[in-house]
Amino acid sequence: MYRKIMVPVDLAHLKVIEPALQTVADLAQHYGAEVCYVGITANTPGSVARTPEEFTQKLKAFAQERAEVHGQPVSTHTIVSPDPIADLDDDLIKAIDEVGADLVVMPTHPPKHVDVIMPSHGGKVATHTKASVFLVRPGAGD
Repeated sequence: MYRKIMVPVDLAHLKVIEPALQTVADLAQHYGAEVCYVGITANTPGSVARTPEEFTQKLKAFAQERAEVHGQPVSTHTIVSPDPIADLDDDLIKAIDEVGADLVVMPTHPPKHVDVIMPSHGGKVATHTKASVFLVRPGAGD
């Protein structure tokens, strides 16, 4: 049913997104799908890497480690943004088409009152793409 699953990753917060990473590994095995790990970095030095090229290398190394977990083919897609936080939703929506994903697995947070004025990333992505979007809450599967 699914051929390519895109999962946005924050290399600085891997423990927080582990439930989503496990979900994507399970889905990839079930469907025999490729997993595309998408990372967004600034064009200035950050906590993960000093340059976009270094970030891309770290993202590729991470993807190869995850391939050993689920045994499915992997790919990566790096997005370089002048303001990753402000551009996150639009960059992810654009990346879905660029990588050819038909499913997106995203980590999310429990609903909060602030969501009324600042909607979740997953909600915006889901309403602006043809791909299916699977949101995974922290502690999912516990």
